[in-house]
Parts: sequence; structure tokens; C-alpha cells
Amino acid sequence: MDKLFLIAGLGADTRIYDNLDFTGFEVVPVKWLPTDGCDGLESYARKLAEAYSITPNSIVIGNSLGAMIGVEIAKIIPLQKLILTSSIKTVFEAPVYFKLFYNVPIYNIIPEKLFKSVDFLAELVFGQMDKDDTGLFMDMMRGWSTDFLKWGMAAALNWENKVIPPNTYHINGDKDLVFSYKKVKDAIIIKGGTHIMIYDMPNEINAVLKKIFSNEIAPIVLPE
Repeated sequence: MDKLFLIAGLGADTRIYDNLDFTGFEVVPVKWLPTDGCDGLESYARKLAEAYSITPNSIVIGNSLGAMIGVEIAKIIPLQKLILTSSIKTVFEAPVYFKLFYNVPIYNIIPEKLFKSVDFLAELVFGQMDKDDTGLFMDMMRGWSTDFLKWGMAAALNWENKVIPPNTYHINGDKDLVFSYKKVKDAIIIKGGTHIMIYDMPNEINAVLKKIFSNEIAPIVLPE
């Protein structure tokens, strides 16, 4: 049975995958490890890979920042499949606001009280969502420290990856306000998909995953 590692995005946990069907796989939910604040995504990915004994020919599914970490894992461990959702593969796909926040890191000067505001964090980390989903995602947020959230934002903004690993698949929604589908290349686009589409559009995502797992969809063709 193939091992399938799930990595959630910043501010979330692997409950975001609860509506997806992974029948037939040995599923390993990956929890975020503490950081001293000095890690970039590359070094942090190495720590996760070692802590969870991710071995060659495993499958990794990452969402948002978790997908960026998945890319770094796949650069050091040859994976059977790397599936990215609601994210970017390289620095070339980064949204315009990344450069703005890189040059002016306003998240570092946001008052603690505002940073912990439910409405503020919901929009900042997850994008827009239905009111019915807010409770679950705010429960996810309770396990995160402000320092870790700020580290994750800084690590994403400083990510300079230009390499697409072999066996990569990319799924994005056309309503994602965090990572616009117009900036990503070679992605499978889900109509109506938001930044949390793996949770609130499970039927559409399951249909795509089924085709990926059965090799009906080929991975991204790498440049020669």
C-alpha cells in the first residue's frame, strides 16, 4: 500500500483534507514542526521529511504553503507523485503582492490584537469562505502562534524556487484570491474553486485525484 503524506497550509491542519477520498492508501497526516524562525522552506522541508520518514516513491499532497514545502521535499526525495493544490510551483508564479510584502513586511508591524482577529486572519490566511466553514477554520487557527504564522509568511515571501520536480501535478481554482490561476502554468483549473476548494469542493477534487492516481492525467512535462 502506497504511503500518502498530507501537508496542510499555513494556519490550517490536515482536517482540511477530511472530505477527500484516499481509499487504498496509507495516509500519514503531517503536523507542522516548531521552528526557531531561522528556517527557510528548504531547510524546514528537510526537517519534515526526516521527522516523518518520507521515503522515495511516496506520494505527497500539499495545500497552499504546504504545497511549496512539498516542492522542496520532492527536490531531495524522488516521489511517485507530488500533488499541489491552491498554491504555486516556482517563484515565477508568485502573485504581485509577494513583492510588495517582501519589500514592506507589514505583517511584522500588525498589532497582536488585530493579528489574532478572527475576520482578519480568515481573509489573510484562507481567503474568502462561507460563514458555515468559518468555525472549523478558526478552530484550526487556535493551534497556531502569531510568531509561527509570521514565520510562515516570511518564508513564503523569501521562497526563490525555480525548479519543478518530476512527477508534479498542480490543481488550482479560478476563484482563488490568494494564488491566482492566471499566474500558474500547467495547472488543472477547477471552475469555482477557491483557496479552500479541497475542503468545500470535494467532489470536483476527488474526481481529479482519481484520474491522477490512475495515471489518466499525466504529470507536468518538465523543460529539457
